[in-house]
Amino acid sequence: MSSTNYTETFIRVAEDCPVQDAQEPPAGPKGKPPTIALLQYRLLSERPYELTSDDLLFEVHAIRQNIEPPERAAQREAFFAKPQACLRSSPLAKRYGWGFHHDGQGRVALVPQGSTRYQELSDDTSLTQLKAMRSRRAS
Repeated sequence: MSSTNYTETFIRVAEDCPVQDAQEPPAGPKGKPPTIALLQYRLLSERPYELTSDDLLFEVHAIRQNIEPPERAAQREAFFAKPQACLRSSPLAKRYGWGFHHDGQGRVALVPQGSTRYQELSDDTSLTQLKAMRSRRAS
């Protein structure tokens, strides 16, 4: 089983992110499931430092696929049997201006770009500093 978890890491917003200050992602089209960005935002806003990256990615997958709780353990194993993209590829960090702080136990919290906390974490040399993936190739 592969993992997307980081510890003591700060994932900064992508260099080509179109916003200067963090924004809540839109709900998406009516009648469709909530977007991945909105689900990630809601889960991390409601539960900072409770979920690991793996927990978050699978929870979003389970919600979007309507996986019932009794089936989740088996489905989680199947989900992580294939490599999964880490939060560096999240639309929150690529499009909506949110950084991710992973604590020493791998639990994640959102950090809004433009905040004092974002600057503090960006400057923290004790953390592994990563950038979110760019949306487009560099020219």
